[in-house]
Amino acid sequence: MPTKDELENVMYSYALDRDSLEEENRILKETVHQLKRELDKFRYPALMVCEVAEVMGEHAIIKVPNGNRFFVNIASECKGVKPGDTVLVEQKNLTIVRKIPRSKKFTVEQFVIVEKPNVKWSDIGGLDEQAEEIKEVVELPLKNPELFKKIGITPPKGILLYGPPGTGKTLLAKAVATSTKATFIEIVASELVQKFIGEGAKLVKEIFELAREKAPSIVFIDEIDALAARRIEVGTSGEREVQRTFMQLLAEIDGFKNLGNVKVIGCTNRLDILDPAVIRPGRLDRLIKVPAPDEEGLKEIFTIHTRNMKLDKRIDIDSLVKKMKGFSGAEVKAVATEAGYSAIRNKRTKITKKDFEYAIEKVRQHEKEDDYSYISMFG
Repeated sequence: MPTKDELENVMYSYALDRDSLEEENRILKETVHQLKRELDKFRYPALMVCEVAEVMGEHAIIKVPNGNRFFVNIASECKGVKPGDTVLVEQKNLTIVRKIPRSKKFTVEQFVIVEKPNVKWSDIGGLDEQAEEIKEVVELPLKNPELFKKIGITPPKGILLYGPPGTGKTLLAKAVATSTKATFIEIVASELVQKFIGEGAKLVKEIFELAREKAPSIVFIDEIDALAARRIEVGTSGEREVQRTFMQLLAEIDGFKNLGNVKVIGCTNRLDILDPAVIRPGRLDRLIKVPAPDEEGLKEIFTIHTRNMKLDKRIDIDSLVKKMKGFSGAEVKAVATEAGYSAIRNKRTKITKKDFEYAIEKVRQHEKEDDYSYISMFG
């Protein structure tokens, strides 16, 4: 027969086991609840972010991201929404279920490149004529507006640089920004169109507000044809949004003075598809062609990109330039870089003729592959 002490020990161990089991059961219940909550998150349908355009009692007109508008209900727990508020709506019936805080103004710097470039005119080769023209229509009005007032003429508000890819259009724009100590604000129009459906016009407006705040400034719009292409018919909501953004761009250009301290430089590879509205007098009415470099231009560009490189004295620059016939400025720069890598791979600090010949062949082969890809895609 067990003693009293033995019975107490057995009862104590049972009590400990019961406590540990209860604690373990509690932890398991909490884990199950947490897993259920996580599972509910996966089952819960996503809500759409929209903007309230108008409120009518228990109903509202909302604008969905693609620009369409709908007359919808407002959930009872979401009373008090006002026009301009950002709300969450159910995707099935678009009922407003929650108001969310959101800044009414973009942080524009997140969507554009804002910089003080350091590109000198001496860094650009083969484009002397284009550089002089840009100095006349952009640099001179920013540096000496009084001269134009005395003579009684108004310079263009902006210019359009057009020509093949890689010929130095962006470099020219950065060089004039450097020479005038202007803030350089770069927009890629194709990204503006793709990323900001429903917000493009608002963003354009705020980009120009930023340009005025940081004046003197140059607004550089790359691939402007993505935004300002000639459109015969406006069909889809996406096309309507692009049109709204384009109209806002025209309004902003019209809204500042010819002798103001904000200039617009557009850039395109496809002048033939541009809407005439953007290049009519009073807008980007000075067209400057930036062609592929000729032999003398290629030599200048080659000299610029190799001036800090240690070259073999036996290199015949003229013969190398002839082999680069048809190259753009960007491709000449790629040749210099690739030749440097060739020397590094061969554990040399001096670049030889063979390095350049290898680099020219490699860049030309890459160009052919790009042409083939383009033909395969569109041809």
